Amino acid sequence: MNSIAGGGTLLTFPALIALGVPPIVANATSTVALWPGALGSMWGYRSELQGARPWAKGFAVPSLLGGATGAYLLLRTTEARFAALVPWLVLGATFLFMVQRPVMRRLRSRTVRVAGADTDPLSDDFAITNRWPSAAVIFYQFLVAIYGGYFGAGVGILMLAVLGFMGLSNIHRMNGLKNWGGLCMNAVAAGMFSFSSLVNWPVALAMAVGAISGGYVGSRAAQRVPQELVRGAVVAIGLVSGVLLYFNR
Repeated sequence: MNSIAGGGTLLTFPALIALGVPPIVANATSTVALWPGALGSMWGYRSELQGARPWAKGFAVPSLLGGATGAYLLLRTTEARFAALVPWLVLGATFLFMVQRPVMRRLRSRTVRVAGADTDPLSDDFAITNRWPSAAVIFYQFLVAIYGGYFGAGVGILMLAVLGFMGLSNIHRMNGLKNWGGLCMNAVAAGMFSFSSLVNWPVALAMAVGAISGGYVGSRAAQRVPQELVRGAVVAIGLVSGVLLYFNR
């Protein structure tokens, strides 16, 4: 799930809550446990990042800073407030991803009408990611990373939506950049949680074993599935998990 839509926490968080783990402890434990899986996902998607080094560098700094900010905010949040916010954040990110394609289609058609018939309405993902990302992309990634460091469930959906609005259209290349951003923001958040008293280490270590192998297997499998099916899986994961989180508050 993390490889395709960044929704791994949407399973692990409710599962830990069902085991009696307090919400904030469950979130911190899940973040630490799932972070090693991001390494497997990145290795599986390494070919999709060829030619995207400027964007990868541009994603790193806001992801690290935003992840640290989100983790700090979580450490300052009460358990009751945290449990109330989570489902709405996930559902909001899912909705953004759902409307991304229709909005981009309208923007591209308008560009063709204004610029003329010779304009290609389809974005060249390689050309876009082969140059340094704009200040708007960096700023949006910083905001996304704050959310990622704070909770993380659905952050992959939010990053995919932002990448789509910025002009990218290939879901697999978008997933490669999404996994890189998630790796950065979760690294700093997991580090901060590790030095707090919030992590249940026996549970975290057990979960990490599955996260590493699942991250690689999922990333390779996702690239062999048609893009429309992958996008459908993203939406389904976000909607179902958001509803489940709402009723498990």
